[in-house]
Parts: sequence; structure tokens; C-alpha cells
Amino acid sequence: MVLVSLVKAGMIGPQQVIIIIVLIVLLFGAKKIPELMKGVGKGIKEFKDAANSDEKGDKEGKEGKS
Repeated sequence: MVLVSLVKAGMIGPQQVIIIIVLIVLLFGAKKIPELMKGVGKGIKEFKDAANSDEKGDKEGKEGKS
């Protein structure tokens, strides 16, 4: 996601993206990458769920005080 926005902004080019992808594959191995992305996805989902539940709690708290 961040990589895509940097490319669109013109800060890094396609060659740098390819180099970054190759480095990730070399560091973690092709078999580990899906596991890493699965973990990142779960973490993002949990963060969003927590943020949404916090927003709901804030709304309920404000309604109860007034």
C-alpha cells in the first residue's frame, strides 16, 4: 500500500520496486511471504476492529453523558 502511493507520487520508480521485491524474497524466502502477509492482514483487521469498537464506545459514552 505504501509502496504503491510512493510510486504514484513519483518518489520511487519501477526499478526500485523490483529491487525491493527481490530483497524481500531473498530475506524471507518465497514460501514465507504468504505467511507474513497473512499475519499482516490479520493484524490490520484486528486494528480496524479495535478502532471501530472504540469509536462505538465513544459515541455511546457521549450519548449517555448528555
